[in-house]
Amino acid sequence: MTDLLDLPVSTLRGEDTTLGALTGRRPALVVNVASRCGLTPQYTGLEELQREYGPRGFTVVGVPCNQFAGQEPGSAEEIESFCSATYGVTFPMTGKVDVNGEGAHPVYQRLTEAPDAAGEAGPVRWNFEKFLVDGDGAVVARFRPTTEPGAPEVRTAIEALLAG
Repeated sequence: MTDLLDLPVSTLRGEDTTLGALTGRRPALVVNVASRCGLTPQYTGLEELQREYGPRGFTVVGVPCNQFAGQEPGSAEEIESFCSATYGVTFPMTGKVDVNGEGAHPVYQRLTEAPDAAGEAGPVRWNFEKFLVDGDGAVVARFRPTTEPGAPEVRTAIEALLAG
């Protein structure tokens, strides 16, 4: 399933790369993010995961998206500044993309094929939907937006992936 990791993405600074290059081909939590959402404080939990598990070969990848009530309207520079100044984000961020619909980014076309714990695949429901991907590009878990980054089921899934 390396093709997911080989899909092209742009960084928040506009540099062309691949998802695999952003993750270092190691386990990652890919999350569509927004700066003006009621769930935006989840950036704190995402950064905590990055700091705790990063040294063990894990990364969070933030994917800005403006498809949900226009809650990520800023430019790349504004998004980067907000994330850095407000939440101290150190994990990699992609450029802004669509995650649903005809214009959905190819990464999200693939990610949304994966079901959540209830067995439901399909479109991203809102900002801060989380996809846990292993180092080979397989989606091993999907967590809906209201699941906090530090929730036991998220941590257990990350720990299992890092132990395996």
